[in-house]
Amino acid sequence: MERMHDLFGPGSNVPGRVVRDYGKVAAVVEACRQLGLRIGLTSGTWDLFHVGHSRYLEASKKLCDVLIVGVDSDEKVRQRKGPNRPIVGEDERLEILCHCRHVDMVFLKQPDDPRWELIRVVQPDVLIVTQEAYPPEELSEIKGLCGEVVVLEPQATTSTTAKIRLVLVAHIHEIKVQLDEALDRVKETLHSFLDGLTGGEGS
Repeated sequence: MERMHDLFGPGSNVPGRVVRDYGKVAAVVEACRQLGLRIGLTSGTWDLFHVGHSRYLEASKKLCDVLIVGVDSDEKVRQRKGPNRPIVGEDERLEILCHCRHVDMVFLKQPDDPRWELIRVVQPDVLIVTQEAYPPEELSEIKGLCGEVVVLEPQATTSTTAKIRLVLVAHIHEIKVQLDEALDRVKETLHSFLDGLTGGEGS
């Protein structure tokens, strides 16, 4: 009963909504099924949470009664996207999702978890994925682990990668302006120094 209140009670309730153990996930899913609730599952990185993420989760929740969201751990993200990702750490990403009204449970996925383990444990009535989440041959195999698979279109024209790129471009432009200004000052100083050596003959 306490675990169900964690999911359906008021507030973000981060300690109650964040789960890191597959046994607890299985127990909650079983309790929800006994209540006749439709279980949905989706996963992602959720780095630099933006409007596209929010719309995606809203669309996902419309397909189920209980939405479980898998979150890649920092180490799992680094292995997949490189040493500079994620921008936002896992604890903050987990909490942000708990504040989202469409999310009922959040599960932290580790790099050493067996492939598709969360899907196998939950066996969702509906698995919600993005177009680039799985290649067609994997998607066919995954369909055997759940009731149905729904592929959602992008919910916004932006993405986390695009936002990072925009920040980097703006930062690089700022650095270039500063370097150009510094170079102009060096040129002026050098020109004045040379004029002093030649007595202004070159002017």
